[in-house]
Amino acid sequence: MQPAATLQRTDFADLGGWAADTFVDALRAFQRSALHAKTKAYRTGSLGLGPADFAEAYQSALALNDADEEAARRFFETNFVPFRIRPGEGEDGFVTGYFEPIVEASRHRTDVFCYPLLRRPDDLIDLDDTNRPADLDPQFMFGRQTDSGIVAYHDRGEIETGALAGRGLEMAWLADEFETFLIHVQGAARLQFPDGEQRVTYAAKSGHPFTGPGKVLVDMGVLQRETVDLNGIRTAIRRFGKERSRILRHNRSYIFFREAEVDDPELGPIAAAKVPLTPGRSLAVDRLIHTFGTPFFIHAPKLTQVDSQPFARLMIAQDTGSAIVGPARGDLFIGSGEAAGEIAGVIKQQAAFTILVPKLAAERFG
Repeated sequence: MQPAATLQRTDFADLGGWAADTFVDALRAFQRSALHAKTKAYRTGSLGLGPADFAEAYQSALALNDADEEAARRFFETNFVPFRIRPGEGEDGFVTGYFEPIVEASRHRTDVFCYPLLRRPDDLIDLDDTNRPADLDPQFMFGRQTDSGIVAYHDRGEIETGALAGRGLEMAWLADEFETFLIHVQGAARLQFPDGEQRVTYAAKSGHPFTGPGKVLVDMGVLQRETVDLNGIRTAIRRFGKERSRILRHNRSYIFFREAEVDDPELGPIAAAKVPLTPGRSLAVDRLIHTFGTPFFIHAPKLTQVDSQPFARLMIAQDTGSAIVGPARGDLFIGSGEAAGEIAGVIKQQAAFTILVPKLAAERFG
């Protein structure tokens, strides 16, 4: 397979910020992916890094118990070769941030808690090249099974106006329309019920393309593209009152959820790579290009909101998202709760992406 971008071999000593980074948390995140890969290998992205390429690094990682910072650094420098990703001539990549909301919820609809989160419906089916109808866009990964065949599933507007009413799919009810929408964007949440906490995470989606509310508000002239962030979107949406539903429904994509346990409150939800996300170390990537479990060193000198220092961290690819498209595009998982949301909501920065290629595969890339 041909690389999806220009890769330029480099050295760890030449990576800005590498020497100042810490590595134990990144190693632990990598070990979680290594453990999962023993059971089920990750799908190979178009860049061409497959299970055989990672086998030796996975084995070495799982043999490291209670590694200190020096051992963790040595592991990555010994088992990988860094390659700078050039998405275009002289271009850098781009990062945003995401988080896991923590919100109050009710198990029953009330006058206050009236916005539902839904379980996956039984007529929603996964699509691939063997069953996708010829007239359905190849980007659709889900469809609706009907007596006459497979068709596109209901979109957000149709679902919110009753297309799935009466089917008992509601798993929880929330009090705020935009916060409910935000959980769809983030793909997970921790719900605070009067009788305890429950995590919900992504189960499936309608299949329709994602359209962010920021783009809609910019196109309407409400916000400026250069300054749009989560807080600005939230404020602008709420000013529209009852009209906010119309704006949010420009995003036809609709997310369905499943219950999950909160095994470790210090970690995030189990995401697309089937392992818990590690705050500040898990990265969402374009899974059509990259293989889950791949380490990336992200250097964004102008990004200082995470820890008051220029951002330079080793991250592990463990998630994906509809808006994460391209070889040097990433979404940084910041953590759970309001404080993490405040940080994630303002991250929008150019960044240098360096992929760590397993030594076994490095010669293929020059």
